[in-house]
Amino acid sequence: MSQETAAPAANQMAAFAGKYLTFCLADEIYGLPILKVQEIIRLMKITRVPKAPDFVLGVVNLRGKVIPIINMRLKFGLKTAEDTELTCIIVVEVVQKGIAITLGVVVDEVSEVRNLAAEQLSKTPPMGASVDTEFILGLGRLENNVVMLLDIDKAFSYQELSSIKSGSQLQEA
Repeated sequence: MSQETAAPAANQMAAFAGKYLTFCLADEIYGLPILKVQEIIRLMKITRVPKAPDFVLGVVNLRGKVIPIINMRLKFGLKTAEDTELTCIIVVEVVQKGIAITLGVVVDEVSEVRNLAAEQLSKTPPMGASVDTEFILGLGRLENNVVMLLDIDKAFSYQELSSIKSGSQLQEA
């Protein structure tokens, strides 16, 4: 990459530099911007919702607020796995088209909060027209690992969020 093309790419990635909560799903490492994370909770009893999409496990009552719980393995088309003592729920807020919804996303294991500088970040490489990577902010490099940085607001379509909302409380953003 020449210096002329490296500089704009670095400037673009500087906007994504910051703190990320890293977590594992199917032996891959993902990261969420820490400002999107409300809390991390242990796996708890989930009440199933009839006719919900496959990736929606159901809902939980979290201190008086009913929130939908999403299986991120199913959402991303990964193989299912048995829950372990490390399986947990990351509570996030997703905002689309002026609507905010609080969701819990089930992950295999939460790792740690990492600070990623612009020089550790890369744009998502092109994967072809049939692969949707719009929900990936970019890639982070940590030691010998690659971290997929997620834009959780774009991980769900508006239609998916609309189908999830019946079991949750929506608020205007």
